[in-house]
Amino acid sequence: MKEKKNFIIVGIGELLWDCLPDGKVLGGAPANFAYHAAQFGLESYAVSAIGKDSHGREILDVLAEKRLNHLVESVDYPTGTVQVTLDNNGIPAYEICENTAWDNIPFTAQIKELAKTCKAVCFGSLAQRSKVSRETILHFLEYVPNDSLKIFDVNLRQHFYSKEIIHHSLSRCNILKINDEEVIIVARLFGETIQYPEIFEQDFCRKLLKAYGLKIVIETKGAAGSYVFTANETSYIDTPKVQVVDTVGAGDSFTGAFTAALLQGKTIREAHRLAVDVSAYVCTQQGAMPGTTAL
Repeated sequence: MKEKKNFIIVGIGELLWDCLPDGKVLGGAPANFAYHAAQFGLESYAVSAIGKDSHGREILDVLAEKRLNHLVESVDYPTGTVQVTLDNNGIPAYEICENTAWDNIPFTAQIKELAKTCKAVCFGSLAQRSKVSRETILHFLEYVPNDSLKIFDVNLRQHFYSKEIIHHSLSRCNILKINDEEVIIVARLFGETIQYPEIFEQDFCRKLLKAYGLKIVIETKGAAGSYVFTANETSYIDTPKVQVVDTVGAGDSFTGAFTAALLQGKTIREAHRLAVDVSAYVCTQQGAMPGTTAL
């Protein structure tokens, strides 16, 4: 058995309260990613910002309770909240407040030093909706070592994305995580004509892999399974049938588990299998950060 190395993993971007029908739970895709990578023994950090308010203080309490390392700055904006509604299948819809703390993440000396030691970082498009946080994310990526994993989780929400942000993010990552709905949206932004979605999705993922010189493209398709594409292989795994409570954070748990497995020497197929199992389990729990160490 290979020895676990103490790699530093970072999720940078939004950190907020997901306000679900049964109450609020801590969320934000980068923080979810960092939490799930930490479940596999890696030194993970959430990098974001909170407000100087009760919501912000509660976030720090929950991060401490979940033992998630963080560089979270307190700024003069309200802590982020998202109203989450669930359909009959537990699929969430989001109403995301604007001009919040995580839109204003400052690039500090501590964050710069963290970037220099980072072995994997996950970032998305949502936190890049504002100039301040976008520049902090891009500065962070500049200091991450060249041999590290730079994961762009597209994570399209509402109208908070653009072709320019997606293109620049693809140019700065070496792993892309995208879901089937996002594939179609991104393809249309890039001027593609779509006739047969199922075939098109795979072809477009391979096209992005080649065009941007990526190491890996991950496409998740909810109950219809998931793909992992590399230059030399394609891995497909069915999604397990489980009793879904909600799917909040399932994709983030997939990415966190997949990244942890890769860094611990697993093959693409092994990492894919673990990611599928973890994300299926998260769907059976409420909220984005249930404990998964028993898996």
